Amino acid sequence: MPQESLSTPLSAPPVRHVFVYGTLRRGGSNDITRLSPTPCWVGEACLPGMLYTLGLYPGMRLQGQTGEDLPVRGEVYAITPELERVLDRIEGLVEGALPAETDEYARREAWVQVGGRDVLCLVYEIHARFAQPHARLLHGDWLKDVG
Repeated sequence: MPQESLSTPLSAPPVRHVFVYGTLRRGGSNDITRLSPTPCWVGEACLPGMLYTLGLYPGMRLQGQTGEDLPVRGEVYAITPELERVLDRIEGLVEGALPAETDEYARREAWVQVGGRDVLCLVYEIHARFAQPHARLLHGDWLKDVG
């Protein structure tokens, strides 16, 4: 039986990216750069959608909801699976649980253009029942209101 070489490279997990648009942005109350393991900065980006204020934090509905989508400003980071679990907890999602109607946020994926290239990103989208029309931010930049 052939013996496996110790120098055989282990396959690295695929790189995962996240688009953050609210308290997880740099300077926000849940600043992703202060979390562990530390994410890798990719760049600033905008994603079409609808941004809502929910008091101390925002929620975003992704594009295609209505013809009123605007660019929502955010940041893109490369993250590890460990950090992804931390983000899930921050967003109130239970590890291993199926999505439920009672969840405030849902995990979605969206293509985001960063520095001239398309990057597939994890986005935490607010459930429609929390997105009240009177709470919509028309400028698309959460930190503009709290910064």
